[in-house]
Formats: sequence, C-alpha cells, structure tokens
Amino acid sequence: MKPLAAFAAAMVALAMTTPAAAQDFAVVHATLAIGDGSDPVQDANVIVQGGKVVAAGKDAAVPQGLPVIDATGKWVSPGLFAALTDLGIYDVDAVWQSNDTSAGEAPFSAALDVAPVVNPEAQNIKVSRAGAVTRASVVPRAGSSIFAGQGAVIDLGADPEPVVTRRAFQYVELGENGARLAGGSRMAAYVSLANALAEARDLAGRGRNDDVLLNRPDAAALIPVVTGEQALYVHVERAADIRSALALRQDFPKLDLVLVGASEGWMAAQDIAAAGVPVIAMALNDLPAGFEQLAASQSNVGRMVDAGVKVAIGRFGDMNQPRYAPQQAGNLVALNRIPGAAGLSWGEAFAAISSIPAEISGLEGQAGVLKPGAAGDVVIWDGDPLELSSAPLRVFIDGVEQPLDSHQTRLKERYRTPEEGELPKAYEW
Repeated sequence: MKPLAAFAAAMVALAMTTPAAAQDFAVVHATLAIGDGSDPVQDANVIVQGGKVVAAGKDAAVPQGLPVIDATGKWVSPGLFAALTDLGIYDVDAVWQSNDTSAGEAPFSAALDVAPVVNPEAQNIKVSRAGAVTRASVVPRAGSSIFAGQGAVIDLGADPEPVVTRRAFQYVELGENGARLAGGSRMAAYVSLANALAEARDLAGRGRNDDVLLNRPDAAALIPVVTGEQALYVHVERAADIRSALALRQDFPKLDLVLVGASEGWMAAQDIAAAGVPVIAMALNDLPAGFEQLAASQSNVGRMVDAGVKVAIGRFGDMNQPRYAPQQAGNLVALNRIPGAAGLSWGEAFAAISSIPAEISGLEGQAGVLKPGAAGDVVIWDGDPLELSSAPLRVFIDGVEQPLDSHQTRLKERYRTPEEGELPKAYEW
C-alpha cells in the first residue's frame, strides 16, 4: 500500500474508533418534557455544554455565541431509557453464533456478566437509537439455572464504549419459569435462591462449607447481592409470588430488590409500596400468558402507581422493541379516558420510560431528565413524543449528535427506486 493510501486508511480507522467531541448548543422555543413526571412546558429552552445539561426551562437563558437550534413547533425531551433489553447481545436471534443472550450449557450462572459481549455495532442498538432510546439496561436470559447473570447499563452512542455500568444488577427467575429451571416446582426455586444467597453470605464471612452447591465464581458473584451493593431483579408475576419475593428480606435484610413483570402487581400494590420496592413492568400486558398471569390487567401499572409504587415500563426484546416505549406510555395516558380504568398522566407516563428506569438502574438525576448536571441526552421531536404519529428528528447522547441510519434505513433507500442491472440490487455492496 502506498504511504498516502496507508495514511488515509489509518485516518478512516481512527475516525471510526474515536468518539466525537461533545457539542455545546441550545434548543429554543420548544415544548419541553423534563422527564421528571411534570407536565410539558411551552416555549422553553434547553442548554447543553460540555456534554451535560446546564439549564432547561422557560427562563433558561442562552449564553451569547452558543449555537442555537430553533425548535418552534417541536418538542424536546431527554433520551428514553429502555429497561431490561437484549440490545447489543445478538445480531440475528435465530443464529446461535451471533446470539449471546443465554448460556444454557455453561457451568456458570450468577457469575455470567453481559458487559463484555455488548456489541455497539449491533443493528438493534442503531434502530433503537433512531427511535430516541439513548440508554438502556441489558439483561441475559436464564439458561439452566434460576440465575440469568449480571446485567449492565449502556448508552447507545455511536462509539466503541457502550457500557456505562458493569454488573449493575443480578437477575433471578422465580414464578413459573423459576420453577421449571429449578426442578419443576416453586418450592425448589425458593430453596435454590435461599441456599445460593446463604452460600454467598458464608463465602463473604467465615468461608465456604464442604457441602456447597454453587461453584466459587457463582457464589462470589452473589456476595454484592447479599450485602445490598448490587440490586437483585426478581422476575415474578402472580400476587402470591410477589409477596414471597418481598419476604426474602426477612432472612436477607440488605437485599436491594426490584420486581420484574408483576402482572398481578395491582393485587399486591399496597405491600409493594410499603416495602419501597420498585417495579419494571410491561405496560400492555393485559392477557394471561400463563396461570401466574390470570389477573393481568392493562390498569396494572396505573393502579400500582396510584398506590405509591415506583413503576418503570420495560422488558423490551425482539418482539417488543425499545422504540415502541412511547407508544406504550401513550396508551396508558389514553387509558384514563376509559371509565373504571387506571392509567397515567402525561408526565407520569413519560417518566416511566425516562427518569424512573434510569433511577432504578442507579442513574438518578444523571439520565432520563433535562435538569442541570444530567447527561446531555436530548431528543428533538416533530410532535408530542407519546403520539404514535410523532418521530425523533435529532438525537444527542452526552452532547454528541447521533447518526439515525441503520441496516433497515439503507435497505429502504436501496429498494426505494429499483433499477435494472447485471445483478439484482441485493448483490450490490
């Protein structure tokens, strides 16, 4: 390769691996969604400097000389936070070579760590980014044990470093799925969980016994759980299982619990609220997919929130993509118009896909809101973000404007105007 060509190739490679610098800018005259549960603010400004939000509101003054984006007639919001996703851990779900969502044949369970395998070039990250998702929690699926492993928090920026928080939480299956994995009964699942936590506590204290069931890496991975340093996400659906999960604190009082699923959460809402445990639930899970969901209701989220439970909308995957979060939140707003149903206010619904999942994931005040000190994750929309007809126009992560293209958008452009050629267009590079 000639020296000039080699230099050019090196510069291209450097551009692809070096994160872009944060931009200083102001968005002015927009309808502002702060993300903290409050109502939208008309004719407001957002100031971003050094990758952080400096000011946001009707009276936010624009520093002289700062580049300005006029958003008259548009909306501005924080980036969405998608709770419990499989973003970046598979390319094609049905192709095992590209799928790192589960390790069913591995000798490890709780020790599994999703952070090293997150691929920032995965198409589901790019598609979600174009849908205004700027941060997410990523979780593996349980394989041969009730423990799925340790999830991570990522940002969806177009750079090679997606992981924000490694080992952010441990995920465990109880309920019907936990019973299946533990040997066919909920009894076995609860014994497996209690024994695993006890072994971790022993390892952290007086050492391991001779009759242990967990291998050392799995037991060691659970030490932060029993000490309360790492959150324990517990998947339960029926009301009885929810109450049993809350009772785990009787033997392990330091557990930092988060309930996942909770289709019958509205039936145990008072108990969940009294325990101060947050919930990550699917907004539209209103039909029973199993016996543990017989009392599923679309009013589930609204009723839990009314009882004082902190609820995030989440559990996004291949069939329930993170970019659909605004639609689900918007449906909960519309639910208020149905007599007897329980929905959310606009501010509550938007917070359920922005600041609340960020807070549950350990980023309270740092993501999902447009307040001073928060990350400069800013989205400019062509209309109300919770309206199905609205779309993101520009997306910033940490003050860096992001590309909104993906394999899907390039395919759309390729086949928009088919042309005759020597080979079908699918064969062109």
